[in-house]
Amino acid sequence: MADFTPHTDAEVAEMLAFCGLSAIEDLFAHVPAAIRLAAGDLAIAPGLSEADAMARMEALADRNRVGRDLVCFAGGGAYDHDVPAVVRRVGFRAEYVTAYTPYQPEVAQGVLQALFEYQTMVSRLAGLPIANASLYDGATAAVEAVNLAAAATDCHRLLVSDALNPRYRDVIQTFAAGTGHELVPVDLSETGATAWPQGSSAPAGAVVVQYPNYLGVIEDLAAARACADAHGALLVVVMDPVAAGLLKSPGSYGADVVVGEGQPFGTPLSLGGPYLGLFACKQEHVRRLPGRLVGETRDSTDTVSYVTTLRTREQDIRREKASSNVCTNQTLIAVCCAIQMAWLGPSGLEEMALRCARGTRYAREAVLAVPGITPLVTGPTLREFAVTLPQPATTVVERMADEGFLAGIPVGEDGLLVAVTERRTRDEIDAYTAALEKVIR
Repeated sequence: MADFTPHTDAEVAEMLAFCGLSAIEDLFAHVPAAIRLAAGDLAIAPGLSEADAMARMEALADRNRVGRDLVCFAGGGAYDHDVPAVVRRVGFRAEYVTAYTPYQPEVAQGVLQALFEYQTMVSRLAGLPIANASLYDGATAAVEAVNLAAAATDCHRLLVSDALNPRYRDVIQTFAAGTGHELVPVDLSETGATAWPQGSSAPAGAVVVQYPNYLGVIEDLAAARACADAHGALLVVVMDPVAAGLLKSPGSYGADVVVGEGQPFGTPLSLGGPYLGLFACKQEHVRRLPGRLVGETRDSTDTVSYVTTLRTREQDIRREKASSNVCTNQTLIAVCCAIQMAWLGPSGLEEMALRCARGTRYAREAVLAVPGITPLVTGPTLREFAVTLPQPATTVVERMADEGFLAGIPVGEDGLLVAVTERRTRDEIDAYTAALEKVIR
């Protein structure tokens, strides 16, 4: 039986000392004061009925400003895209919503086939022959990619673009404390693209680049491939699956591993998760593929059937040879992703990406016409762009929320990353620009 005895003061003091803290409140210092609960904030009277307590909770919840209350121009890895009705209609069928781990293929053919189709579509987006049945999100997919690369090359030195999503970089750095990876940052040029080092130097296990990068700039994957070859490294590309509707696939440039965030297909913003990690690789790395791989076969009656084919986690193979400890996948979200990708098809994906690109171009020109706003970077973009503001970006974002807009993501002190999806209309962009001009006066 577990011991549920409350911790003593001495035990709490020991924990705080170990963490280098002086008080329990210090554990929550990283939480912004504006959203921390202060004494008396709830003010729930004793003895309330269930209905009265719910009414009080709803009144408190109504004080929040959530995504649906603001016109969203924020991106950075999570985007306000359309989720067609067909996604919920099909994806939320009982056989998908209640699906358990498909260890018994004879009772899980529907789920397994849906995951197989998902893998096929992710493989085509990435331009690589193998894709797994999904990972937790884009950040953990990036971690698994560098783990695969380090294991395949027996080298833990990683060349990581400074334009990689900072949250992905933080997660990789956290894992590196245990894996021994050495992250070597690679600076950006004035255009906002990565300035890959010329010529060979110390060996590297992976070259990690985002395509388009965090600042929205379309990276030169041929240059990244050349850098990887010079260092004997694998090329790991973090792709935007929507941009794949217009850009050449990372695999066509020689990427060894391609990962990404699948949230744009079938998943609303949902306050930050749960999301979906995309993962694809070359055939030669299939034995190091993290998570699950669903394969197609034939049963004893020669009927096409689907089974889980490979799992590389340490519980399934000798621990010293395992390159991953991932035990599961995001089945329901992957199924929803597959439904939307199939609903769109190649032409629908191209149209979706084109609408994002056209909206981004229109918004960028309109925003840069506002006095005092200048480009943060000058490289070509597709559906996000970064500008420099004449005031602190956090202040502008707060003021824009009062105007009804989620203005973007602060980049440094005065930079702002703005995203435009197919949901944004010309009128919304015009209103956003007018509000931006108003708040920076």
